[in-house]
This record gives sequence, structure tokens and C-alpha cells, in this order.
Amino acid sequence: MHSLTQLVAEELAVPAQAGVCDFAAQIAAQYGDAARAVLFYGSCLRSEQLQGEMLDFYLIVSDYEAAYGKTWLATWNRRLPPNVFPFQHDELIAKVAVLSERDFHDLNRPAASAVSVWARFAQPSRLVWCADDAARQSAVNAICGAAPTLLNAALAFVEREVDVLDLWQSGFQMTYSAELRAERKDRPSSVIAFDPERYERIGAAALHHTQIANALRGGKIVLLPDVDGRIALEKNRWPGLRRRGKLLTIARLGKAAFTYAGGIDYLAWKINRHAGTHIHIRPWQRKWPLVAALFLVPKLLARGAVR
Repeated sequence: MHSLTQLVAEELAVPAQAGVCDFAAQIAAQYGDAARAVLFYGSCLRSEQLQGEMLDFYLIVSDYEAAYGKTWLATWNRRLPPNVFPFQHDELIAKVAVLSERDFHDLNRPAASAVSVWARFAQPSRLVWCADDAARQSAVNAICGAAPTLLNAALAFVEREVDVLDLWQSGFQMTYSAELRAERKDRPSSVIAFDPERYERIGAAALHHTQIANALRGGKIVLLPDVDGRIALEKNRWPGLRRRGKLLTIARLGKAAFTYAGGIDYLAWKINRHAGTHIHIRPWQRKWPLVAALFLVPKLLARGAVR
């Protein structure tokens, strides 16, 4: 069996669609020596459809002070990561999330304050630009924490034994419930169905790195005696993690109103997707985006999005 580190490194090295690497290089160039790696992930990676879609990238930087010429952007990125910015290149558009190498590592681990990073990087991604071999290895090491974190959370809620793919599905359902996401109910199964063999391979390797003891027997994952009380610890943290994850989503949307170019329109688009509303931005709201955000964000709360 291949190690988790080897599997993650091999997956990151798979070539991306034509144009994605050029786009990534343009993103990195905007940040000079602070840029360390660019990762491509999400629905466009799976579908290979780029034109007319919003591509998803994570830009990993050495640190926020080096990345930004404006202190307030560095402060916001540190306090409420990530910052998200729009980019355009050769008729392709993307949103780019910015994290430091340290934050990227920590947010792929169980101690992360929200699920957003490790939930995404437990899924396939591509390393489409990196500064050097040290940056490549740093990205691999960070992402190696994602799948074990997701599967560990799911293990806490199984009865006795479970199939690997069913465990992945439970994990994705849990992470979707811990964010404000406008996803179909069948989204977890459709993500896995795109490449079930991948989830079998990564899952088998990642289970060796979970905190909750388990063994793979006859194609089933079987829970072992929980002598350290890890199951109770994981169960106890999830109600708070769900509430905090949704509140952090709202806080990041509010931040995007003035860090994202055209941010108030982006905020309205996100709220319409999440809450099923039909918000239209008025001229005064574009002129005073932070004030407008104070009116728009509570619409999510009014829909009972945070419990």
C-alpha cells in the first residue's frame, strides 16, 4: 500500500487542464517573492469545464506582511482567513483564496476553528504552480492532514463498522452541514461517484492517521476499543464547530464586501445562493459596501441559517 504522503504528492502532480497553469502563474506573479504555491480545486477540476465558470484557486504565501502592500489586508487575512479576491486571465475568471503556509498547514488539521479548508482539500486538488521544491513539500505536508481530519470526524458517528465510501459520504455530509453552502442533498455522493477508486485509495491510507482507532477488515472499517476517549471528544466538539463554521461563513462574506473587488455584488450573489433570496444591489450599496453588508448579512440569519 502506498503511503498517504505519496498518494497526495502524486495527485497534486497530475497535470491540470490547459490554461490553468498559465492562470496560476499570473496569480503568483501578482505577489512576487511572497508567492509559494497555487492550488486548483473544486467543480471545474472535476468537470474540466473552464469557460464561463468560476475557477477556484488557493494561493499560499510565505506570510501576509510580505504578500500585501496594505497592512489592513494582512491583518484581516490573519484574523479571519482566508482573504478572497477575483482574478481574470485569458477570458477565464476565478476567485482566489489567500493563506499563509502556516495557516494552510494548521487549517488542514483537527484543531482548525472551521471545516472549510480541510473539507475542500480532502477532495482532489492540483498543485499548478510552486516556487520551489520546499514549497511543493510544504503543500503536500499540509494537505496530508485533510483526509484524516475528515474521516476521524466521521468515525465518531458510526455504529460499529462501515464501508470506506460510506464513511467519506458521512464526512462530507457533516462538513456541508457545518457551513452555509447551497448544495444539493446528493452532492456528497456525487463528489465521491466522480472517482470512487480515488476515495478508496486515499481513505485506506488516511485511516492510519486518524485519532480514533480503527482497522480495515474484509473491506469494512471496524472501530477498535476507544481507550483514550477520542470518540466522545470528537462528538462533543461538533455542535460548536457547526455553529462556529456558519458564523465564520457570514463573517467572511461581510469581509468580502470590502476586500473583494465588486464585493457587495459578490456578497449578494452568495446570499442569494445560500438563502434562496433575490437581492438586487442598489447604487448606494456599491458606494458604501460595508454599511450595505450590515443590512445584507442578517438576511442569512433571518432564514434560520445558523443553529
